[in-house]
Amino acid sequence: MKQLALDIGLACGPSLRNFLAGPNLAVLQHLQLWVGNDKRSPVPSYVWGEPGSGKTHLLRGVQAALREQGCPAGWMDAAQSDPIAFDEKWRVVLLDDVHLYTAVQQQAAFNWFVNATAPSDGQQRWVLAAGLVPPPDLKLREDLRTRLGWGHIYQLHVLSDAERRAVLRQQADERGVFLSDEVMDFMLHRFSRDLGSLIQLLDQLDGYALQTQRAITIPLLKSMLENL
Repeated sequence: MKQLALDIGLACGPSLRNFLAGPNLAVLQHLQLWVGNDKRSPVPSYVWGEPGSGKTHLLRGVQAALREQGCPAGWMDAAQSDPIAFDEKWRVVLLDDVHLYTAVQQQAAFNWFVNATAPSDGQQRWVLAAGLVPPPDLKLREDLRTRLGWGHIYQLHVLSDAERRAVLRQQADERGVFLSDEVMDFMLHRFSRDLGSLIQLLDQLDGYALQTQRAITIPLLKSMLENL
């Protein structure tokens, strides 16, 4: 059986509260401090790391926290082929997966960055960006690349197998379900190793176990996949 990357949405959505930090506690604390401070620093921040390290989760978590405060934010990712113009109502600019930006997206990102950090209304905005590699290695136009590397820079690390196991065990305990070592081994070796996907799989498995009134076992997991 080959690894599967499940497309199962989290009901509560990404937030800073449900980000599982592991070795990435410093960047999580940095972002929590920023969103929780009324006098916010305008110095931009950039986070980078390999797929599955939690970059998009953190940016979406910041967006969600700001939304709860009634603070509008601009969002751009590589899926937006025709980015909108900068909006002065924004207090924050969020740029995800910058390493994938096209020339059009790079022009829009540069415009957003300049308008955020040198605004005509005198109100500086924060820029938070994320990419696969550190700023010096980004294959972007030079004026955008250097701006992304100007402020705070954090590397995100994918959790180790031991940390993934600890998190899965904790998440299962919080749901009041028993997750045996055999089931955990099966999940870790047969599915996407991205922690977010594993937690989503656990959510789906917990729901299926309740629906069928069966304990969580490898046969139950296989049965669930056959009925998706």
